[in-house]
Amino acid sequence: MHPHLWYPYTQAKTAPSPLKVKSAQGIWLELEDGRRVMDCISSWWVNLHGHAHPQIAAAIYQQAKTLEQVIFAGLTHDPAEQLAEQLLQYLPSGLNRVFYSDNGSTAVEVALKMAYQYWVNKGVNLGVNPGANLGANLAEQRGTFIAFAGAYHGDTFGTMAVGARSLFSQVFSDLLFQVECVPFPATYLGDPAVQSQEDAVLELLETKLEQMPYAGILIEPLVQGAGGMRMCRPEFLQRLRQIANQFNTLLIFDEVMTGFGRTGDWFACVKANVQPDIICLSKGITGGFLPLAVTICTETIYQAFYSDDPLKTLYHGHSYTANPLGCAAGLASLKLMQENESRFKGMETKHWQHLAALATHPKLENLRVTGTIAAMDIVTDAETSYLNPVGPQLRQQALDRGVLLRPLGNVLYLMPPYCITDDELTQVYETIAAILKTL
Repeated sequence: MHPHLWYPYTQAKTAPSPLKVKSAQGIWLELEDGRRVMDCISSWWVNLHGHAHPQIAAAIYQQAKTLEQVIFAGLTHDPAEQLAEQLLQYLPSGLNRVFYSDNGSTAVEVALKMAYQYWVNKGVNLGVNPGANLGANLAEQRGTFIAFAGAYHGDTFGTMAVGARSLFSQVFSDLLFQVECVPFPATYLGDPAVQSQEDAVLELLETKLEQMPYAGILIEPLVQGAGGMRMCRPEFLQRLRQIANQFNTLLIFDEVMTGFGRTGDWFACVKANVQPDIICLSKGITGGFLPLAVTICTETIYQAFYSDDPLKTLYHGHSYTANPLGCAAGLASLKLMQENESRFKGMETKHWQHLAALATHPKLENLRVTGTIAAMDIVTDAETSYLNPVGPQLRQQALDRGVLLRPLGNVLYLMPPYCITDDELTQVYETIAAILKTL
């Protein structure tokens, strides 16, 4: 361990020393000791097109010679405007107001603030806004969110509150606001109970919404990421949208991980044919080059903030909001997605082709794929959890074979950059098969 660094998600006393990466190209990391390692998790799910992609690097360089940073309150610039315009072309037409921030947790924080203040600005949540309509019905207060069991939305206090109570957040539990939690209808290949499970969740949701109004429903659409790559069906999201409409509740999609091709279409909401009221995007937005995030909402929500009353302003911002270099990287990444659309749309079929050979393996269960994401559970005697001891074992065995994996406990998953070749993907699955023989 470096004597002055504090690494994320790492117990420094017991963790092995980190590997030093000297350079990277495409899917390959070059280590200080000369080894080459295949990055099969896109460096925490951000690297879409491969490392050091020359087109994104060139876009950042050209932008840096013109405008590297400027305050985004009272000023604007071309990269931010162009990126917003291009993003909206690939999202449902009702989403049309783009708010910039700098990371996924913050994108969700902004969504929570938007949703809550939306009701305040409409005069619903009394006692918060001094300018609220005093004639509003107290029974219509909307101060609580509905979230899903197993969810992970970030590490800031608001996002911890709407995420599952877990080892990530349990030490802070006394400081987190309460949410209503419902089960996530996770499914897998050959799941016989998927329909009944979805029905039960939706029935529970309806019961809760009949009892009181809520500020919003927050979900990771199609795939829960850090919660174990748990996947649900588009049909569930479509019915969830119908229920949100029925009870006049805002629907928020956390697409920080699932956005930008990860689910096999441009966005999970597009694949599911569902328009949320608010969507949160980050991770892949710049192709892994720079921090950037956006929270995008409907015109209806925006208009609740558009007022002569200063108290109805969304008072949120960051020093690097809409950083021109990040926006330039985002534009270059979108162009690469356009040029290579077949890669992320075709990867699901390739995953299934390889998983077919593993479908009956006694050490595997709950095989599942959504777009570019493949996941499977390793059968162990230990409890299924992030701390399952098989995780570090799998990670080390993969590294020994030149493959970077970061299992979520006993959940083994792949989320490679879109530039991975067929031969490289075959090599990854051969590595998994070899590791399984040792367990």
